[in-house]
This record gives sequence, C-alpha cells and structure tokens, in this order.
Amino acid sequence: MDLNSAALFVKVVQYGSFSETARRTNTPVATVSRWIAELEKDLGIRLLERSTRHLRMTQAGTTFYEYAARGFEAFETGLSILENQQQELTGILRLSLPPAFLPWQELLQDFQARYCKVKLEIFITERKTNLIEDGIDVALRVGEPKDNQTIAKKLGEYRHQLVASPDFLKKYGEPSQPEQLLTMPCASWNTRTDARKWSLGDESIQIAPSLQVNDYLHLLKLVLAGTCVTELPPFLIKEHLASGRLKTLLEDYSLPTQQLNLLYPSCKQLSRLVSTYIDFCTEWVDCLFQ
Repeated sequence: MDLNSAALFVKVVQYGSFSETARRTNTPVATVSRWIAELEKDLGIRLLERSTRHLRMTQAGTTFYEYAARGFEAFETGLSILENQQQELTGILRLSLPPAFLPWQELLQDFQARYCKVKLEIFITERKTNLIEDGIDVALRVGEPKDNQTIAKKLGEYRHQLVASPDFLKKYGEPSQPEQLLTMPCASWNTRTDARKWSLGDESIQIAPSLQVNDYLHLLKLVLAGTCVTELPPFLIKEHLASGRLKTLLEDYSLPTQQLNLLYPSCKQLSRLVSTYIDFCTEWVDCLFQ
C-alpha cells in the first residue's frame, strides 16, 4: 500500500470532494482519482461511493479513515513539533575560529538572533587543534584540511589581494611587474619560516618583509598608514577599496586561492545543534566574498 495514497484518501474525506482536494493539494483531479483507485485496488475493498454530485464513505472506508486519520494527524503533529524545536534550539556550541575573520562575527550574530537560546563558546587560534581533546564542536579553518581525524565541509574559495595606500604609491610608484615589489617595503603574514614568498600568477618572488605578524588586522593598520605593501583577505579591504583608502596591485598576477572549511570530528554523531550550525554557515557564506 502506498502511504501517499492513504494520506490523499484522508484529505479527500476531510475536504469532501476530489476537486477540492486537488485544489488544496495542488494535484490534478485525475491524479487524485487514480491514486484513490489504486489504494482501493491494493486494499481489495471499496472505500468511497462516488456519484456526479456526492461522495460518501463505505463502511470499510469509514473504518479505514478512522485509523488512517489518527496516524496522519499524529505524523503532522510530529512534524510541527520538530519545526518548533528547530526554531528553539538550545545548548552550548563550542567553536574554533581563526584570528581576525571578521565576517564570522556577523554570521554568529545572525545565528544567535535566529536561535536566541543557543550559547556560544569561541576559541580563537590559527593553530591546529584536536577537536575531541579540546571539546570543539566545529572549527573554521582556511587552507586544505590535512587531518584525517576530522570531516571537512568546504564552504568556498577566495583569494588574497596585494594592496597599498595611494600615498604609498605616490612615493614608491605603482608596480607593473612582480619584481618591482622587491624595491618596496613589504609586510607579510608570519609563517614562522625563513623563506618569504609571494606566488603571483605563474611567478614566485621572495620578499624581505620589514615586519611579519600573524594578525591581519595589524597588517591592515600598517597598509592604511601608508608604510608598506601587503596581502590581505578581501573581506578586510572591501570598504577601504570602495572609499579609495587602498588600491589593489598587480591584478593580472593573482595570488593562490584559499579554501574555507568547517571541520568537525569524524567519530562523533552530529547533534541537531551542530547540524543546524553547519547548514546555517553553508547558506550564509554564499554571498560572503561577492
């Protein structure tokens, strides 16, 4: 027996006719009639007596409706309860985020505005963390995941951009080739290695940065002050490019793409709270880097 046909039979009885059922369920009348006929065939009994003007249940139809209606009413009540619970998520969500990832501050504000009973505990670090040992539910990380103990949900990709201030470019000139950067003061992200390279298109140049720091907000402050050239993520410079306080350099020489991933333990069953957060992030980031 097809449960969809049984559910449609309940609707036919409740709405009083095939045509009204078709209208309310957005189903062709012929389809409604065919499904009810198939249900009767499967059950081997006549459920409805039909005429051009009237529709009434047989004795068998009355019995079947009584129990079927109870079941589908309970089913619809269950769906309604689940939907309400989804809007009333509660609990503590423990997250790990990289430093200075400003869009996530707005995302988390939007998440808590929708799920106001959820409490957040946030651990800011650029370092690899053991999600299980550190009690982290979901970590946001930039770069390709390399830990086989976690599951990665790729959210998208973006590229850093080389930027400088107009005053800086008046003093040093605007480069047209990557090699010209070697004569300019540069600042870079601190990777704790001696080699400092910028991969620009098909070229790779080794720079001698005057400052290295693992804080993009620090780099942003320096470049706005007109002291250096640096690379920054697009979400940190968007408004400064629009206002003219910064200018992008060497646009024909793209920096490598950066992956944005959500990481969560592979050995744990996802809770409804974690699943909801992951789904929320996936939808939210669609326009993040536009």
